[in-house]
Amino acid sequence: MQQNLFLFGFILIKFVLQYFLIDSGYDLHRDEFLHLDQAHHLAWGYISVPPVTSWFSYLIYLLGYTEFWVKFFPALLGALTIVLVWKTIEVLGGNLFACSLAAIALICSALARLNLLFQPNSFDILAWTFIFYTLIKHIQTGKNSWFYWMGIGLGFGFLNKYTIIFLALGLLIGIIFTKERKIFKNRHLYFGLGIGLLIALPNIIWQIIHDFPVIWHMRMLNTYQLVNVNRIDFLTEQPLFFIGSIFVLIFALISFFTYPPFKNYKFLFFTLVSTLTIFTFLRAKAYYAISLYPIFFAFGSLYLTQLLKNGRMRYLKPVVLLIPIVVFGLMIPLVFPFRPPEKLKEVYKKYPELQLTRWEDGVDHDIPQDFADMLGWKELATKVDFAYSKAPSDEYTVIICDNYGLAGAINFYTKEKGLQAITMNADYVNWIDLSREIKNVILVREASDIVSEREISLFERSEEIGTITDPNSREFGTIIHLLLGAKTDINSILAREIDEKKAELRE
Repeated sequence: MQQNLFLFGFILIKFVLQYFLIDSGYDLHRDEFLHLDQAHHLAWGYISVPPVTSWFSYLIYLLGYTEFWVKFFPALLGALTIVLVWKTIEVLGGNLFACSLAAIALICSALARLNLLFQPNSFDILAWTFIFYTLIKHIQTGKNSWFYWMGIGLGFGFLNKYTIIFLALGLLIGIIFTKERKIFKNRHLYFGLGIGLLIALPNIIWQIIHDFPVIWHMRMLNTYQLVNVNRIDFLTEQPLFFIGSIFVLIFALISFFTYPPFKNYKFLFFTLVSTLTIFTFLRAKAYYAISLYPIFFAFGSLYLTQLLKNGRMRYLKPVVLLIPIVVFGLMIPLVFPFRPPEKLKEVYKKYPELQLTRWEDGVDHDIPQDFADMLGWKELATKVDFAYSKAPSDEYTVIICDNYGLAGAINFYTKEKGLQAITMNADYVNWIDLSREIKNVILVREASDIVSEREISLFERSEEIGTITDPNSREFGTIIHLLLGAKTDINSILAREIDEKKAELRE
């Protein structure tokens, strides 16, 4: 009973913290808008991600489509990850100190940063932790039912993010290196994997029908983002995710070889090594590997509990609990948008050697890219609404944007009923409605992409409405241009552009 009360307390702290760590001056993140718009286009797959995130988006839509609920679900998934680790410790015979240490370590870590944003990452961490939990339960109890739960975890993990495949490969290698490889002789393992395949099958079929857009997406990632990833940086960044509690992870790794009760769980160590090796070889982003670590806090906390159990060592227990909290408190000004951009700039100027403001283009900026991606969106939507109000209400006006961030932000923050922005970028290319005749167009263009004279000549009148004026926004200078009274068939022009874009996706 006491442990459950403490668990509830840690869950409450987790939720409060996730809302506290973002200053009210920030909008939602660019990537969140794409996922939120998927609620209006439910399918078994998308160009950028599998479908699970869209299901959460639909729940958010039903609950009122507000920022509160957008932030709620990542926080919930983060809290459930803590619950799983807590229950793992209980399963392994741990006490309240071990459970509390693991909970504090997870709350005061990079998970707090990932759980700020409505992206597939939070569910990914939960799914990986759940899969580890099922294997631990099988080893402990010998019950084959846990293989079926593992399959369910793999199936829904796949429907959330394809990186679950790398966990599967890592587990395969990790188990082969230990005596637990005997499970490969157990038919229930394959029945469980079959259930996972059945769960994942609708998305696999969707990929086949749509000529595997995931391949195009990975090619784009490799060309524009992963190409800037340094393999050494990937490895050196790993300890930073849990910098205040890295000692717990270290003791976890040691425990598999020095603490007899954990000898049956060595496969976790080899899974960690093999999965990190795969990610390093593929030049993955450093945060892709975060899903590996939560389960290890169960073992590290349990092992430390044994080491600090007797003699003078027991006096170190409060210190061990405080270290993650103190370090996390020191890190908050550096890695969380809990203050306005101008205040954060002052902090980053003091620590240029940390390279905290380096974007995926490999260049250092004034603030981190994630923070710049949370600015300027409400201003944009307000100005687009104004442009929309100037168009005749009885005519179809379409808003065409340069990228999914612009389109999604307008769709989320607009006050105009029925307004829907589109773009040829990402999944939006499949969502464009050409069933009505387009008479007016609002172009939302990045600062470097000016409206051409040819485009203006296709309409009776044109007017530049305004720009995004927030200098800290990644979209600073984006122009809103109103074009009224089409003199030609805009629908056919857009149809050709859509066909060309879809042809690109099939290449």
